[in-house]
Amino acid sequence: MGKVTGFLEFERLEEAYEEADSRVHHYREFVLHLDDAAAAKQGARCMDCGIPFCQSGCPINNIIPDWNDLVYRGDWRQAIDTLHSTNNFPEFTGRVCPAPCEAACTLNINNDPVGIKSIEHAIIDKAWEMGWVKPQPAAAKTGKRVAVIGSGPAGLACAQQLARVGHDVTVFEKNDRIGGLLRYGIPDFKLEKTHIDRRVEQMQAEGVTFRTGVLVSRDPLDPIITSWASETVKPDDLLRDFDAVVLAGGAEQPRDLPVPGRELSGVHYAMEFLPQQNKVVAGDPVSGQLLATGKHVIVIGGGDTGSDCVGTSNRQGAKSVTQFELMPQPPEEENRQLTWPYWPVKLRTSSSHEEGCDRDWAVSTKAFVSDEQGRVRALKAVRVEWARDPASGQMKMQEVAGSEFDLPADLVLLAMGFVAPVGSVLDSFGVSRDGRGNAQATTEGERSYATSVGKVFAAGDMRRGQSLVVWAIREGRQCARAVDEFLTGHSELPR
Repeated sequence: MGKVTGFLEFERLEEAYEEADSRVHHYREFVLHLDDAAAAKQGARCMDCGIPFCQSGCPINNIIPDWNDLVYRGDWRQAIDTLHSTNNFPEFTGRVCPAPCEAACTLNINNDPVGIKSIEHAIIDKAWEMGWVKPQPAAAKTGKRVAVIGSGPAGLACAQQLARVGHDVTVFEKNDRIGGLLRYGIPDFKLEKTHIDRRVEQMQAEGVTFRTGVLVSRDPLDPIITSWASETVKPDDLLRDFDAVVLAGGAEQPRDLPVPGRELSGVHYAMEFLPQQNKVVAGDPVSGQLLATGKHVIVIGGGDTGSDCVGTSNRQGAKSVTQFELMPQPPEEENRQLTWPYWPVKLRTSSSHEEGCDRDWAVSTKAFVSDEQGRVRALKAVRVEWARDPASGQMKMQEVAGSEFDLPADLVLLAMGFVAPVGSVLDSFGVSRDGRGNAQATTEGERSYATSVGKVFAAGDMRRGQSLVVWAIREGRQCARAVDEFLTGHSELPR
């Protein structure tokens, strides 16, 4: 694969970034894909390693060595066909996926891994530029109707696959635009929404119908409707009118922080803050927008959502941004011989961190302090230590005596992950849940992705819990095959 000696001759080349001082003044994407020559050199680094662990490291099992080799040889048209054979939306993963494939790259054992994500980014951008991404409508219709609830990556992937084999698919989305977390969770500077819009146009040309502003609920008086949707559709109506229903919503119930002062004005979930800015970028008026402008901002949670809060706060002109993480600071470099080919725990510094952020680890929030108007003005915290409990063998947290400290805080954003799907949809269908509150559905056997309710399937975060975009695409594709088999008795869709 690639050039036999390429990994010895060429070093890994990172994609170019716009300078931080410049990019914090806008919400456009600032990462530039590799040009043809640079991408070819990076493809040349792909080793003829015999067992491509990158493919098993990738949740959708992208045929990575093949398209690396094709880019090296300049066959971009075949490269995009190979990439699309496993991934419906490489423009999403090529921008926001953390690239577990690179952690699994054989070259990563003792060198810099192949720049798989940057090559994927270059392939799909070139494909759009050349006009190679076209609708693929089915040759014949099956007469079967499928409702997909949720238009995030799982729902979109499932809908596209089912439409391409001839089923009539309708996607129901509670928000005013299609995209789910891609639209209203990921900032535009990481993923511009035109990438979603042109995929929606492609899918419409393939026969998919999109209905926005629709909440699926058995209770038309559900108070959630007033903020999420303008219309309600009852589950019984979908079960009557469609031959199959796919639940593909997100794990949108955020993890809370029940400490004194949680109710104060200025303490918000990250997903109250981030979608508002996305709406503003889209040109929508947002009354009473949460803004970091001129404020001391504290972000609690060290994952991608927390990083997005950091980047957005900096663009809004925050006075200071501090990010806390409960766990201890990870090592800057992993022990590769110990962790490879698995995803390592190590220090990860995002582009948002580089734009300006004080980061601190092993910090536990004790309380939020109010000013005279009932707004948050400070945060009380304490440092913690983690040690293995001799009895249970589990890691346990202990506060460090005398380590309490206060920080000024005008805006606190809780970005500690998501615990389960919003219950109204699952409850409305009467779907059984697993121990974590997700829709209970196996991925194995004859009834893969099928829930406890007849002809109702589940995929993505609603089935497996909070996860990556690439996992959502995998689940949507596999669920589509299961639905196709259920409707027709067989399926030619890939597993």
